[in-house]
Amino acid sequence: MTSYEVAVRAEAALGEGPTWDPATGRLIWVDVLGMRVHTYDPSSGRRTIRTTQQHVGAAKPRAGGGLALNLRDGVGLLDPDDTFRWLHHEPVPGRRANDAAVAPDGSLWAGTMRYDEATGGGTLTRLTGDGDIRLALPDVTVSNGIGWSPDGRLMYYADTPTRRVDVFDHDTEGIRNRRTLVEIEQGAGFPDGLTVDAEGCVWVALWDGGAVRRYTPSGGLDRVLTLPTPRTTACTFGGPDLTDLYITTARTGLSAPHPMSGSVLVVPGAGKGLPQPAFAG
Repeated sequence: MTSYEVAVRAEAALGEGPTWDPATGRLIWVDVLGMRVHTYDPSSGRRTIRTTQQHVGAAKPRAGGGLALNLRDGVGLLDPDDTFRWLHHEPVPGRRANDAAVAPDGSLWAGTMRYDEATGGGTLTRLTGDGDIRLALPDVTVSNGIGWSPDGRLMYYADTPTRRVDVFDHDTEGIRNRRTLVEIEQGAGFPDGLTVDAEGCVWVALWDGGAVRRYTPSGGLDRVLTLPTPRTTACTFGGPDLTDLYITTARTGLSAPHPMSGSVLVVPGAGKGLPQPAFAG
């Protein structure tokens, strides 16, 4: 078992989307099904909780302050004064938001999925602050982890039921040339949220795997962090030096959840992360 600490003791139904906000020195994360956006300041221990009106798949800091929220019915913008407006409003019955990430160019990549996880019922969409909206991937089942290589030329992506982490060539025109980086073997769980470190390695949380794995850019398994919470959902590097790996977890669907299920765990000194850009909108 990996040596870990409990950063935030909680009972989130579906903790997800940890994001380090360097502007405030806080971790942002969500409870998707609990409809809550959480923040945590490790220097003071201070926490905040904001309730949303819909299931929230992700919350990302904006360059001018506030948050971009990946919500059930689309992507909304929350201003620093708590004013809310839709950037992209596209309600689809039976569908909700899931993970999202901000690309090196400041665009937001927002995923969706059906509540019943029907094959091909989700999407991945690229959005910019000026309202340019492009469907990047149709026919996704459970759109999940998204991340970019240190030079921004590769994008990594997990559609969870495929058991794969895929990689694309990425530039300002979009993504292309999809291929498999790694396939998670039967019995080891399913790829969920992911992050990329300063060496270009991909860290992926394994739903029903109780672990976070680090893969090299060539797809080699480099390191495994084993955890007591079976439903590890996502991870990100944070702290002043971006060396602490924060890991979100879930309780939903577990008949006898571990006491730490739904909490945010942290592995201090796990590696070295990349600075995460804010949404330019």
